[in-house]
Amino acid sequence: MPMSFSAPLRRVFLAIGTGLASPALAAPNVVADIAPVHGLVSMVMQGVGTPTLLVPPSASPHHISLRPSDARALQGAALVVSVGEELAPWLEKPLQSLGQDAQIITLLDLPGTTLHMTRKAEAFGTSDDKHDHETEQGHKHETEHGHESGHKDEHASHDDHAHHAGDGHDHSGLDPHAWLDPQNAVLWLGAIAQTLAQIDPENAAIYQANATAGAQELAQIQAELARTLPKAHGGYLVFHDAYQYFEARFGLQPAGAISLSDASSPSAGRLAALKQQIAQNDIACIFTEPQLNSAVINALDNASIPTIEIDPLGRAHAMGPGHYTATLRAMGQAFASCLAGN
Repeated sequence: MPMSFSAPLRRVFLAIGTGLASPALAAPNVVADIAPVHGLVSMVMQGVGTPTLLVPPSASPHHISLRPSDARALQGAALVVSVGEELAPWLEKPLQSLGQDAQIITLLDLPGTTLHMTRKAEAFGTSDDKHDHETEQGHKHETEHGHESGHKDEHASHDDHAHHAGDGHDHSGLDPHAWLDPQNAVLWLGAIAQTLAQIDPENAAIYQANATAGAQELAQIQAELARTLPKAHGGYLVFHDAYQYFEARFGLQPAGAISLSDASSPSAGRLAALKQQIAQNDIACIFTEPQLNSAVINALDNASIPTIEIDPLGRAHAMGPGHYTATLRAMGQAFASCLAGN
């Protein structure tokens, strides 16, 4: 009977089976900002080293203070991988103080990344509203240098997707939760592997083999989610508008968000509108998040509406190469549980 192995083990055996040498040098110091990004970097670095995580998944990445150990990790980093200042504006200044040899990958800047603009109201309406963003077929965004960039070939050169510390960015209005689209994650794996291969050429073949195996793993989880998520659009409320990328990729349609962001509280008028929606029985469930204070939900007359915890940062899952896929799978299960009867 043939033996079967987990995806992480397959990546290791792939390296051995193709004659790749064991890591010859100490692994480069790599820092990732949030847990899902750490998971993607861990996929690429498996068999070579382990990245450092800045923001624990139990904390909101939008506002956090760096610990002394975090500052030391950044100062010693050869590579920092971050979503972008739209998610963690507090990180921009520390990144500017990195040494000139440090590389930074800002994931929202990578050519080919699907981007959506932040929705401007808590009630999202229908899918015909376009959500005030360009679609993945031809999105564009402007940088502070005044040029536009849209989808480019995902095999663009290293200079297109990694840069030295100190380069500025301005993506005003971008929704930063782009890691919740698995196709973005596939693109990012390639960019991370390419940059690591240039920093650490002794282990380039391992990075590239891991990225290829990781992309296959993500394609499988995307197919699984597309197969298991309900095809009908059920109305649901999210605590804050963090799931647009997941919803757009898998054809889901929320009724709205209690708050637009985790930094704002709903107004009295918004709470009244939510109570009316709930009273009309067109809400299948309300999603809460472990990182946010959900006490405001108690102000809603929602006794008949189930609340389901959903976590875009994957606090419940072990850190490492399996973290990203575990986080996506758990999100899919939460959505399926909410919408199964709709």
